Amino acid sequence: MTFIASWRLLLLFAPVALLVAYLWVQRSRRRVAVRFTSVDLLASVAPRRSGWQRHIASAGLLVALILLVVGFAQPARVLRTPKQRATVILTLDVSGSMISSDVTPSRLAAAEQAARGFVNALPPGVQLGLVSFSSSASVLVPPTSDRSSVLAAINTLQAGGGTATADAIMLSLNTITTVPPGADGKAAPAAVVLMSDGTPTIGRSGVSPSQALDDAAAAAKQAGVKVDTIAFGTQEGTVVVQGQTLSVPSDPAAMAQIASATGGVTFTAQTADQLKSVYNQIGRVVGYDVHRHEITAWFTGIGFVMVALAGIAALLWTQRVA
Repeated sequence: MTFIASWRLLLLFAPVALLVAYLWVQRSRRRVAVRFTSVDLLASVAPRRSGWQRHIASAGLLVALILLVVGFAQPARVLRTPKQRATVILTLDVSGSMISSDVTPSRLAAAEQAARGFVNALPPGVQLGLVSFSSSASVLVPPTSDRSSVLAAINTLQAGGGTATADAIMLSLNTITTVPPGADGKAAPAAVVLMSDGTPTIGRSGVSPSQALDDAAAAAKQAGVKVDTIAFGTQEGTVVVQGQTLSVPSDPAAMAQIASATGGVTFTAQTADQLKSVYNQIGRVVGYDVHRHEITAWFTGIGFVMVALAGIAALLWTQRVA
């Protein structure tokens, strides 16, 4: 549950203050009552009542006040509904560093398993495309509602080559444009989920890898496409190339820069379980619409009922409303 006007919850100080005052008054009454030596006079000043019954009306009013304050803060439920129409491009790094075994059994095997879970969890209304990249980027599956074709393509991934991250983003954006508009003439909302385990090593159109990455992120922002990124792997990752052991650390900073520039969200995963959890989180974002349903009436309604019950209790046990 969330609150549209959460600052109004500060008014809860009022019922707390009233409770403290009530307890103080009750204690003061007991001190005054014991000063009387006449039993008859004591009975008239402090008549004997059931200990708990005489507090019901006050307790009901305090509860009612709390409920009304909560209602005044405009509570709302967060509801997630499957998107009926959207496009998601799953863009996976399959560069040579993905054979590193710092993630069991390897970065690539763990990425494939987590990607399959992501694919299966997306609602039917989402069209999913698959792009892989190493020294260059390729569209393995254009956006489709056929999950089996995407799963089959994931099973064929092989690692090797450099890391052309900018090419992958640009190709993902171009792939999104191939999806025809809906009946209303509007394009479906789209997002890119980019997973990479290392620093971009290949530029684009004659510019450096870092500049190409900035240009690609700017293009995504201009197109209104958020790129959610996952930096996968550890800082201790290594691969053996021609008998030499090379360090292949993950690069969370580069992934965070892409997400920040496009309005997306960035994640870091160092184990297969973490990667699975990240994909689950992203799936809830890109596959579902989030709605807030205000439930103020629930709290104000119950609050009014509590006021009525407190009044009835007061009449029954104290013969007065106040």
